[in-house]
Amino acid sequence: MSLIDYVIILLYFAIVIGLGFWYQKRASENLRAYFLGGKGIHWLALAMSGSVSNFDITGTMWIISILYVLGMKSMWHHWMWGFLMGAFFMVYMGKWVRRSNVMTAAEWMQTRFGSGPAGKLARTTSALIAVLFTACFIGYAYKGIGKFATVYIPLETLAQYTSSLWLQHIFTAHEPDCLAVLIIGVTTLYVVLGGLYSVVVTDVVQTIILTIGSILVACIAWYHLTPELMSGLPENWSSLSVPWRIEEFAGTDNAHFELFGALVIVWVVKGLLLNLGGPAQMYDAQRFLAARSPRDAAKVGAAWSLFLIVRWAMAIGIALLALTGITGVTDSEKVMPLVLLKFLPAGLRGIVIAGLLAAFMSTFSSTVNSGASFIVRDLWQPYFRPDAGEKQAVRFSYIATILLVLIGLGIGTQAASIAQIWDWMMMALGAGVVVPNVLRWYWWRMNGWGYACGTLGGILLSLVALFFPNTPIYYMFPLICGASLIASIAVSRVTRATDDEILVCFYKSVRPFGLWKPIAAKADLSEKELSAGSESMSRTIINVLLAMLAITGLYLFPMYLVGHWYLNSAIWLILAIAAVFALKYTWYQFLPAPDKNADLH
Repeated sequence: MSLIDYVIILLYFAIVIGLGFWYQKRASENLRAYFLGGKGIHWLALAMSGSVSNFDITGTMWIISILYVLGMKSMWHHWMWGFLMGAFFMVYMGKWVRRSNVMTAAEWMQTRFGSGPAGKLARTTSALIAVLFTACFIGYAYKGIGKFATVYIPLETLAQYTSSLWLQHIFTAHEPDCLAVLIIGVTTLYVVLGGLYSVVVTDVVQTIILTIGSILVACIAWYHLTPELMSGLPENWSSLSVPWRIEEFAGTDNAHFELFGALVIVWVVKGLLLNLGGPAQMYDAQRFLAARSPRDAAKVGAAWSLFLIVRWAMAIGIALLALTGITGVTDSEKVMPLVLLKFLPAGLRGIVIAGLLAAFMSTFSSTVNSGASFIVRDLWQPYFRPDAGEKQAVRFSYIATILLVLIGLGIGTQAASIAQIWDWMMMALGAGVVVPNVLRWYWWRMNGWGYACGTLGGILLSLVALFFPNTPIYYMFPLICGASLIASIAVSRVTRATDDEILVCFYKSVRPFGLWKPIAAKADLSEKELSAGSESMSRTIINVLLAMLAITGLYLFPMYLVGHWYLNSAIWLILAIAAVFALKYTWYQFLPAPDKNADLH
């Protein structure tokens, strides 16, 4: 690293902290301003914020490590975290969330299940799960940023300039932890100060930096990847085909990928359930709740995936450079920082690293701000300070943010690798919540008791799974999901249904489809109300499939382009353009009209 690289990175940190101070007064007006930006932020800024929040540095290191091991077949792996979520957000789920008109996803539970004991239990359960997810995600981010920073910041070298033996030991023996705490501390500072205002504004800045950096890396990779180098890639590296078994992985560190076909089935099912269940207990719901209207919420969903296109171009460029130009890689999760250090010139390296730090800070800040909203709005206020004033609530938000970060840091210190914490969070912890999250939207008879029992039962099993770390996910995931499904349905059926008045109000406001026929009959909607809010089931399915094709094509097009597979690149680009053109007539023309949004708030 050169001096100019460090200057660029320090300048970036100064800018984002300055933005936190700039927005401090505006964000501290009330909780609505602190956590939802007063619902006055433009839809494009919200989309950029949500998108770049998914573009985290730890996740990108993980994506590259999986590409390094599996090749293009790794795209199937990404179904596990619902990487096609933008298709569901844009077609209908973004509008559904915005019409709920609440502040947090947990608060939504009372609009669905009522404010009685069942609704309160569902809301508390959702908030506790959200805090757990958020803390785990902070730990996951902690693990990644520590590994990334050690390649560039030589704390071991700095240790020789201090006479303190204690500091020398800390700097040398715990270098990744020291760097992770430093970077997370700076990020937490501007989140605490500015709330969602500073998060979104800095996300817009970070999107611009990150896009420039990603394009530069992709171009450098394309330039370096000659036909001679590419000829040395493993056979079928560029293929998306799914072999049932990858025999060469048997007995290696990648033995968990050996039964690849079975894994793909589980990943795809998990991804579909995750997306059908709407925004999870993270920051994504916050972006749609903060939209000005249901129409804007749908636009947020549409633009959500667009800003991630460059991530995939950069990821494959780095993976290919590592495979063709770096030998002796012992930790695939360190492929990204090693490639950037070797192939990028001074100055340019500083810009790219600042962009990747922007990605980390964006995801981290969104996660922490969202997690703090659950603590304040759904746990602290209802149970401890129901009469708290706005200023007092905002002050407690600062405490909640810091507390959440400290818990996450504790989790991060216990994880052995990025993959370990990510796989458990997505496939074990995630399995415990996906089924209740789906049922709450599409089945009217699901009540708060069923949601809470199904979720808590699934979470309990996911915690038990920690004691059996070698259990394949194609056994673990169906078991946890099945138990959660049985608990949700059984408890909902043996307990009292949610009051018709609450269900009718929810149905008329959100207008969900699925198993809602008894409630739809009681809602007695006029033709105007039906046309204003209802979604056509068949058109929705077609639009989701078209949007999934468009997103997949837009992701694969630059990946194949960087790898010099021009025919594949052209095919996926043509498919994506065709899908986008079709969506203009099947989706965009059916968005709520701007002058009708007020009726659906």
